[in-house]
Amino acid sequence: MSAPASSPSSAPRLARRELLEGPIALTLLRKSLPVIGGMLAMMSFNLVDTWFISRLGTAPLAAVSFTFPVVFAVISLAIGLGIGTSAVVARRLGQGDHAAVRRRATAAALLALAVGLVMSLLGLATLTPLFRLLGADAALMPHIRDYMGVWYLGAAAVIVPRVLNSILRAHGNTLVPGLMMALAALVNVVLDWLLIFGVGPFPALGVAGAALATVLSWALMSAALFVQRELRELLDLRGLDLAGLVVSWRELGRIALPAAITSVFTPLAMGLVTRIVAGHGHDAVAGFGVGTRIEAISQIAVLALSMTLSPLVSQNAGAGQHDRVRRAVLGCFAFVLAWQLLVWLVLQGLAPWLVAGYAGREPVGEVLRAFLWLVPLGLGAQGVVILSVSSFNALHRPGRAMRLSVIRLFVLTVPLAWLGGRLAGPLGIFAGLLVANLLMAMVAGWQIRRVLT
Repeated sequence: MSAPASSPSSAPRLARRELLEGPIALTLLRKSLPVIGGMLAMMSFNLVDTWFISRLGTAPLAAVSFTFPVVFAVISLAIGLGIGTSAVVARRLGQGDHAAVRRRATAAALLALAVGLVMSLLGLATLTPLFRLLGADAALMPHIRDYMGVWYLGAAAVIVPRVLNSILRAHGNTLVPGLMMALAALVNVVLDWLLIFGVGPFPALGVAGAALATVLSWALMSAALFVQRELRELLDLRGLDLAGLVVSWRELGRIALPAAITSVFTPLAMGLVTRIVAGHGHDAVAGFGVGTRIEAISQIAVLALSMTLSPLVSQNAGAGQHDRVRRAVLGCFAFVLAWQLLVWLVLQGLAPWLVAGYAGREPVGEVLRAFLWLVPLGLGAQGVVILSVSSFNALHRPGRAMRLSVIRLFVLTVPLAWLGGRLAGPLGIFAGLLVANLLMAMVAGWQIRRVLT
């Protein structure tokens, strides 16, 4: 007789049936669609905040722009914790060890809370010297203090829900995280309007209002997740002891720390590429900036797939179903290569409209046309690398994942972009990015095949 729907073990068993036994392609499709919706919602956070803050004037907008690297560094820690949590919980679930699943999930939530509190204390203690070091002048510091003073206080509210969402995704539940992210984005829009400018009984808080809107939105998401039945059944504080927590945290940290470092590497490398582009003038930077935003949207399907492939790989690896892991990973490779080729073809059809809409000057249009012709052609290859990194983390091989990212970003991408720029200007830079992705896809494919065979 099957367990009641409310029993703690029912959700894990349903997840095992779906991720361990369901059709691979159909399962990944169903799990990826809510993630895509959630990612689109998350993209609105910065866009909405930036739009509202821009209404306050140039100084507040410039001040908040200074906060982006610091905010992203904290979010990178949350991303790393989420990757580690998903890999560990999903593997234990695949092994059928439901008691360990609850221990690891509970330890991950507590670790996220602890990291958030540490970030609050550390951030507030170093706020002024850190942003002075980053180049903020005396005119911008009051706005930065207003914004980060609130944001740091809510660091735990930003980190914890990302880990809670990862626990659910590890069980194959991507619908609830997607809905929660959409809810947070909607609340953020409303609170931005109320708290930045002051509407009705709400005071006009300026940039502090933007930070408070973000923190409250994520806090609301955390509260909504905690009342979600499946998650409540997975978090169990009974019988916790320090020794057990340390064991769980070590297992999580082996994957989370390299993943967090890797998350920081990506914007660092892109910053170096932007600096290379900047050597060719403002028109090149403008065209490159528009291109990178189009590129980000073009990669949403791949990024969503990397998040849903990971728990499937971890669960099946934990259950010893290695052939199913191999078919899932290689099948995703074939899909992203075909999908991104289709995206490239669509972009070529849209290129005249995109150039006319976003390039106010002909030199900017020429750079954007070159970008759209070359860079998206390598996004399928880049997708292979992204999925390889995700799969290595899911297989509890974070060292391999980190090495692939370092090679792609700092051995191939940045040097080839620099060389291309020296030889042929912006066109050469974009050709360098394309070649880097193609070469790295061959390396990543070779590495993952060695592990899966």
